[in-house]
Amino acid sequence: MDVKRPSSTAERTALIRAIESRKPDEERICYDPYAVHFTNQEILEFAICNPARYNAKSEPGLANSVVARSRYFDDIVKASLKEGIEQLVIIGAGYDARAYYIRGLKNINVFEVDHPNTQSLKLEKIKKIFGSIPHNVGYVPVDLEKDNLKELLVENGYEKSRKTLFLMEGLIMYLSPAIVDKIMSFIAGSGRGNGVVFDYGTSKKTVDKPKSDSGKNIWNYTKKQGELLKFRMEEPVETFLGERGFCKIKNMTSGDYKKHISMVKMKLE
Repeated sequence: MDVKRPSSTAERTALIRAIESRKPDEERICYDPYAVHFTNQEILEFAICNPARYNAKSEPGLANSVVARSRYFDDIVKASLKEGIEQLVIIGAGYDARAYYIRGLKNINVFEVDHPNTQSLKLEKIKKIFGSIPHNVGYVPVDLEKDNLKELLVENGYEKSRKTLFLMEGLIMYLSPAIVDKIMSFIAGSGRGNGVVFDYGTSKKTVDKPKSDSGKNIWNYTKKQGELLKFRMEEPVETFLGERGFCKIKNMTSGDYKKHISMVKMKLE
């Protein structure tokens, strides 16, 4: 990413969550009451007041995928809390606010890992929202392409002996394959019973300039923001993870987790 400024894609994701969170309970897919604090207020108001015009300027399907993905990750975190996780490590946290709106997380240690420029802005916002930094959240400034993730986590209180869930939402496509390997190796060796949830791209448009209009929009946007797409899954994810020491692998397509959301909403109704 452009090391001179906070992540623009993180802000855009927060904007999508903020728009979704403004919908009535029965309509929204995910709910993040703090996303509004990490967005450009003028763009947010425009999107809310002019949804058709805003949607016309957005990449087709992007918002739907982001809100479905966010809800699925939320549900995984809540299920993991019931299974007794003791730590949550959010790598590439951006403006993720799970540590503040998922009730059970207040009782466990949460580590937010992100580039110093994005994290410093987030800390400013967090202090304004809550008046101070939540006692259970550790902020770990890391440049994943240069720094040693394991060492910095340990320095900030991470304990390998504790059952841990790792989250990487909207992250690995921005990392080089070598760095993805290092992170996966660290997680795989972090302890028995630990888990990781992440999303990934498989098509060549993740790295190479695509031919479709929608693909070009995404590719051009990320390039303009200085956040180039570098990684795509070139083999079945079961093979990729199995070769790196993972087991009990569950692969969910975007269609699968959208179906998951639909079933959850039906149960609630």
